[in-house]
Amino acid sequence: MKLVIVESPTKAKTISKFLGGKYTVKSSYGHIRDLPKKEMGIDIENDFEPKYIIPTTAEKRVAELKKLAQKAETVILATDEDREGEAISWHLVSALGLALAKTERIVFHEITKKAIEKALENPRKIDLKLVDAQQARRVLDRLVGYELSPFLWKKIRRGLSAGRVQSVALRLIVEREREIQNFKPEEYWAVSALLKNSASNAQEFEARLSKENEKSLGKMGIKNKGQAEKIVKFLEKADYRILGVAKKEIQKTPSPAYTTSTLQQDANNKLGFSSKQTMVIAQQLYEGIDIGSGGPIGLITYMRTDSVNLSMESMLAARKAIKKKFGSKYALDNPRFYKTKSKGAQEAHEAIRPTYPEKDPESLKDNLELNQYKLYKLIWQRMLASQMSTAILNSVMIDVEARQKGLKNFYTLRANGSSIKFDGYLKIYGDKIPVTENILPELKENEILELLKILSAQKFTQPPARYSEAALVKVLEEFGIGRPSTYAPTISTVIERKYVAKDENKKLFPEEIGFLVSDLLVEHFSEIVNYKFTAKMEGDLDEIAEGRKKWVPVIRDFYRPFHKNLKEKTKEVKKEDFVEKIGRNCPDCGGYLVMKFGRFGKFIACSNYPECRYTEKTEAEKKVDEENKGELCETCGAPMVVKRGKFGVFLGCSNYPECKSIKRIEKKVGVKCPKCQPTADHPQGDIVEKKSKRGRIFYGCSTYPKCDFALWSKPTGEKCPKCGSLLVFAAQGKTKCSNKECEAANDKK
Repeated sequence: MKLVIVESPTKAKTISKFLGGKYTVKSSYGHIRDLPKKEMGIDIENDFEPKYIIPTTAEKRVAELKKLAQKAETVILATDEDREGEAISWHLVSALGLALAKTERIVFHEITKKAIEKALENPRKIDLKLVDAQQARRVLDRLVGYELSPFLWKKIRRGLSAGRVQSVALRLIVEREREIQNFKPEEYWAVSALLKNSASNAQEFEARLSKENEKSLGKMGIKNKGQAEKIVKFLEKADYRILGVAKKEIQKTPSPAYTTSTLQQDANNKLGFSSKQTMVIAQQLYEGIDIGSGGPIGLITYMRTDSVNLSMESMLAARKAIKKKFGSKYALDNPRFYKTKSKGAQEAHEAIRPTYPEKDPESLKDNLELNQYKLYKLIWQRMLASQMSTAILNSVMIDVEARQKGLKNFYTLRANGSSIKFDGYLKIYGDKIPVTENILPELKENEILELLKILSAQKFTQPPARYSEAALVKVLEEFGIGRPSTYAPTISTVIERKYVAKDENKKLFPEEIGFLVSDLLVEHFSEIVNYKFTAKMEGDLDEIAEGRKKWVPVIRDFYRPFHKNLKEKTKEVKKEDFVEKIGRNCPDCGGYLVMKFGRFGKFIACSNYPECRYTEKTEAEKKVDEENKGELCETCGAPMVVKRGKFGVFLGCSNYPECKSIKRIEKKVGVKCPKCQPTADHPQGDIVEKKSKRGRIFYGCSTYPKCDFALWSKPTGEKCPKCGSLLVFAAQGKTKCSNKECEAANDKK
């Protein structure tokens, strides 16, 4: 009997399907050795030797695997092909007492019968260079976390954490928020003309002002109302003619198949998935789904990759599927190859793609959960599109002259249009073609035009947008910070630590404690949160994986100056530097009162703590108390009081612990529910902020379930002039109608 060990029970089940009776496939259920949780677990004096332990939860599993390994003629380790997978295999060798030289290691990019059989035919030994790179990352992150986190506890509050990559991500979010806060909008005006050639009865079109005489105006060329009115008066009396018509063919090439980064970005932008959610679903698709064909099969290739390469076999399979589904004109004569732009990408790896290109999403829809179907469709479309014909667009640019008789001064207006001549790879996207057509009428040079209307609108420059998860992943990749396996856990960590939260548009913004932690790290540990330094460290880890550097000297070169600086800062930095004095003295001892951060938020306390333990609530807390005064317990009738926990404020019965009734405090937005009308037994509800099971903020009626009115966007309190529905806030400070059937719904103001 040959024993095959993988990390996941789902993966084990899928692989078992392809192997005969000679093989037993078992799962390690992830890591079976790790650093201890309650101590650093690194012998700094002895070349940073890690002290690995087998967690209590894994002891039974290790004992079972050890028994099976002793009976097996061969042990084959089939963990994931990345550094973490290599490290898991290495830990299995040690924990199970295996002989390293006699243990076989196999890797595969997809869980298919052919890939597994090929891997078994070509076993190798564990790559200790990859193990060293992963071990270096683990040791590095443990050193930073275990030494820097206690510093934050002493200077700000207990329970805080700092991490090498998470702190850089936090800095990015904080700096973006400060850009937004410091942004000063600039006024500008957009002027355009609605024109038509009456002689040929052609359709009307809009041309935007682009030049005054021969000088380009640019976006900010018209800076105020007076300047705009002067131009409008001129244009209202001007004669219009076509200066020129430029036509050209544009070829649009598809994007390459997904990397981890681009998949997370698209899944966030197009499907609203978080990075963590994307990776969980991708893992399910990779490890195997039962699609009614005699057991689970892997539907996509390995989902942690920074390469855009595709195997020749997969490209040929894609071409065959394209010909069958769309016709020969949509297939390429020769495969299309791409070059990665990612720093330090592993070119030997392969992009994320469907394992069976012929299995289109619709054929699998009944066997997949909704989110699995959506993500599979995204991956399938992207990979097949990368091997489809180039799309051809007809681009038209029309320049229009506006001139008054007898005056030298004149203006030029420009209209841009495009139409799809041949859809090519866009065909696969169906009705969601990522190209907007703007068809202009057929016009010729010197044709005279009729002015129908002048359009003039005041605008203001917008601040940079907050990072979405997709945007943050993109900038982390651009800086070379982190690797495919780290993007999702990095973002999850800063959110779980309450350093960062999401607004109603699912954009990331720093909480007050996030500002404080980031500012402290930037001021006193600039190297830790330095973008170039963090990227260089990733490069060092890559060099360890390639065998060009040893891991211990890399860690030593980092640790010595880091530890020295930490010791100096521990003495130099005072806790008082990070507390806010509120300008009042303690009523108990006369010391000054300060604002502090506790486990559940801010509170006011005496600076003489622990000698004086006086505390009081903040003004914000007092306001919440006042707003909820008079609430009675629905269970026992006793007064309800405002309490605070790790999930925020809530109402709890004053008879606790005899009565454990609790109630959520609803955050009103100042708008009455438009659906429910007040009656004797049903008061009109208020629109309140709520959270879905997935943590997404929405707005619904306070009387739910009696009234089920709900909106995903925050209402403004105003009504749509076209249909009477509530207007809601949209992106960039604009508003739109909440009624999707109203034509004003997509007409953002």
